[in-house]
Amino acid sequence: MKGLLKFITCGSVDDGKSTLIGHILYDSKLLYADQKNALELDSKVGSRGGELDYSLLLDGLLAEREQGITIDVAYRYFTTKKRSFIVADTPGHEEYTRNMAVGASYADLAVILIDAAKGVLSQTRRHARICSLMGIRHFIFAVNKMDLMNYRKEAFVQIQDQIENLADELKLEDVKMIPVSATEGDQVTKLSDNMNWYHGLPLLACLEQADVKDEREEQGFYLPVQRVCRPNHNFRGFQGEIESGEVKKGHKITVLPSGEKAVVKDIYVGDVEVLQAKTGQPVTILLDHEVDVSRGCVLEKDAGISVSDRAECRILWMDDTILAEGAEFLAKIGTTTIPCVVSEILYSIDVNSGEHEDANSLMKNELASCRITFDQKIPLDEFHHHKTMGEFILIDRVTNMTSACGVIDRVYERGLEPALSEKTDSGRQELLDITNREDAVKALEEIKSAAERLLAAFNGKIS
Repeated sequence: MKGLLKFITCGSVDDGKSTLIGHILYDSKLLYADQKNALELDSKVGSRGGELDYSLLLDGLLAEREQGITIDVAYRYFTTKKRSFIVADTPGHEEYTRNMAVGASYADLAVILIDAAKGVLSQTRRHARICSLMGIRHFIFAVNKMDLMNYRKEAFVQIQDQIENLADELKLEDVKMIPVSATEGDQVTKLSDNMNWYHGLPLLACLEQADVKDEREEQGFYLPVQRVCRPNHNFRGFQGEIESGEVKKGHKITVLPSGEKAVVKDIYVGDVEVLQAKTGQPVTILLDHEVDVSRGCVLEKDAGISVSDRAECRILWMDDTILAEGAEFLAKIGTTTIPCVVSEILYSIDVNSGEHEDANSLMKNELASCRITFDQKIPLDEFHHHKTMGEFILIDRVTNMTSACGVIDRVYERGLEPALSEKTDSGRQELLDITNREDAVKALEEIKSAAERLLAAFNGKIS
């Protein structure tokens, strides 16, 4: 059996996300008898005129059932003979983009539904961008409601071209496309005779076989410290989950942001002492001497994690208020929570075209690139180097609500102002040339002065 797959269903409003997952649960016989009976009874008074409404298996809020839409994120755990799954069914309304982003942050794969009659819409593009922003690399585009298009191949091929253009635009790496009917069950759990022109696997089989292992292994070992464990004066351990690499007794590690060095004395997994530990394991690490370590610090070896107080980031603004330059927040990166300020909004990103547009403020659900300045230097890194140290949320300091989520695209060099770190190699060379010219002029003046003194001495003017 393959490992656990965490995936998200998303797409535009009423594309059939909840119905699709409900049909998987129903066809796979993953419902208890009382759940099945409740579905049949609820469907009689639901929004589909007495037919089985599979979306009711996921839409739990009263408002969702009344309107026939999804508002909250619905999580479901289920297991087939080949794999275990956790699915996050997210809302399609733009108003609830925040909820969709939360679901995407936990997923390894995205199932994006597209209405066969409507094609790729603005909200489809928005969700695909957000999934990519959140680090999802595996996508299944399910072209739904093929029954309403009489299962015509031409309808699927037309949308297939739109999806390919979107995938190229967003540089999506692993993309599959499947024609389905969530209501009728075509291509959901088994192949459909109505679409014998399609020669791929049904959706559930694709999910069961999906290989979501990230081949881009992060460099070195690092562990963001969650807690300092000190049950008595003889024991001081640093607890957290290993995000990358492995650590062994005797390894020399670096503590960030201080840069202090120490040797790993002991390693515990739970209450069992071990010689080494690897990625994904929660551990307690003891060092050979006292160093200044607290929550938010990072223990690392050969990971190359940066330490800085400035970064260039892409963010999704999720607050009802308008974001303006100079706004202050609490940023949560790794296990660090630190005051910060959005010092500059560089540009907004159009969700349809991906083009950059001038902006000095952001409205709800807009994407943008901005500079963020932190109160002090902290461990962080670019998202494509170290995911955990390159993703963050911004928290409103008054309401304690999450206002934005984002990823770090660039860490500014330690000790350099952003304007200087942005200079190209030619710009740096120009500065160097100016410095060299000033030094040369100064040297010539000193040589000239020395020559005059020597000439005066030769003429006997200086004793």
